[in-house]
Amino acid sequence: MQLFTDLPETADIETSSDDYARRFSGEIGTWFLKVQNDALLRMLSGYPSASILDVGGGHGQLTGPLVQSGFKVTVLGSSDSCKNRIQEFTDKGLCKFQVGNLIELPYSDRSFDAVISFRLLPHVTSWKQLIRELTRVSRKLVIIDYPSKRSINYISPSLFGAKKRLEGNTRPYTLFNESEILEVFRLYDFIYAKRYAEFFLPMVLHRVLKSPGLSSTTERLCRLCGLTYLFGSPVILKLVRKRAGP
Repeated sequence: MQLFTDLPETADIETSSDDYARRFSGEIGTWFLKVQNDALLRMLSGYPSASILDVGGGHGQLTGPLVQSGFKVTVLGSSDSCKNRIQEFTDKGLCKFQVGNLIELPYSDRSFDAVISFRLLPHVTSWKQLIRELTRVSRKLVIIDYPSKRSINYISPSLFGAKKRLEGNTRPYTLFNESEILEVFRLYDFIYAKRYAEFFLPMVLHRVLKSPGLSSTTERLCRLCGLTYLFGSPVILKLVRKRAGP
């Protein structure tokens, strides 16, 4: 097995593991992923059959929905082990997988119509360099997710111990102001197009409740009141290239 442990950023090895996948198991995990994937597909609705690079996407959360929607998907991971959870798609030729450096992507400029990266930005130290690479290899748009400082997550450092006891395999992560992310994207001629805040209440609370029906109803009310837009997290952010390229 090729681990590439000498690469500078390998956070996706953990998110591609079976242990991490268990955080999204059961009915509540299925609901989490449906909210996420429905939002992503809405953002991609104007790009049928687009070629998509999923950076750090070995967790496989997005692979099935993207393939089933007709997109041409390539997943890049920092180790061969990051292919395990998408093996069924690669074996059938429905998805490509490649090992490479997350912050020095092994592709030429504008190689893909769209580049996406979920469950990665908050766990990468060189996150500005990651954004540079996402924009470099994208022709049209980039979609990422990030945990927002403007949310209940802001107090998460003080609650990390309790969160770890409840979730078992959580890990520290960086919170972001949206403005600082947008500022970096603007350096590479990508501008804001759309955002979707997923949940107002912390995901750990929904895991404790173990009731997708109750969680869905509660979150629907929060969204109607505008609380989710203002204070929701994680946020899915869509950015598009400002200037048309060749």
